[in-house]
Amino acid sequence: MKSLTFRLSTLLVAAMAAGTVHAAKQDMDVMSLTNSLDQLSSDPTIGMYAQAEQARARDAINQLSQARSRDRAHALYIAQRRVDLAKATAQLQDAQLQVGKLDREHDQIQLDGSRRETEMARKELERQRLQYQAAQEESARQVAAGAEAAAQAQAQADQAKKLAAAQAKVANAAKKQADLAAQAARAMRQQMQGDSSTSKDQGK
Repeated sequence: MKSLTFRLSTLLVAAMAAGTVHAAKQDMDVMSLTNSLDQLSSDPTIGMYAQAEQARARDAINQLSQARSRDRAHALYIAQRRVDLAKATAQLQDAQLQVGKLDREHDQIQLDGSRRETEMARKELERQRLQYQAAQEESARQVAAGAEAAAQAQAQADQAKKLAAAQAKVANAAKKQADLAAQAARAMRQQMQGDSSTSKDQGK
């Protein structure tokens, strides 16, 4: 009788010890998963992401803490996966945000580059326009100067013609005057010769 009682006591103590170990193991799993989820939620970089996944992970941890022995393995697996999913989703959302930020920065860089190219093209167009305008003005000035020079040359030519005509008239008048003078001289000589002959005839 004493031996049976001792054996039952021993089995009861062993069962209680096993239950205590099992409960302690379960508590450690719950604490580990809870700490992991708390670290995620308090992370200043990614803690604000995956709020729905974090809530589902916390529910899974609560279910694990209340699970019966035969359901514990499955509940532990679900809780672990939920925590892992919350972490992965938070990291993914942060990465997507960073990618979006980089895309916006890239777009801004491209936009700034396009604006600079447009401004450079506008300045180049303005420079070309000013050069073309200056060339037109110079061409017009040269044409005007050429026309003025041509007009001056024509005026000089006309004046030269008038001068030549006047000189020709003077020369013609001088020639006529010389001819008249020569004729007068011949007439005078002839008259003098005639008078001389008459005087000789009277003396005879």
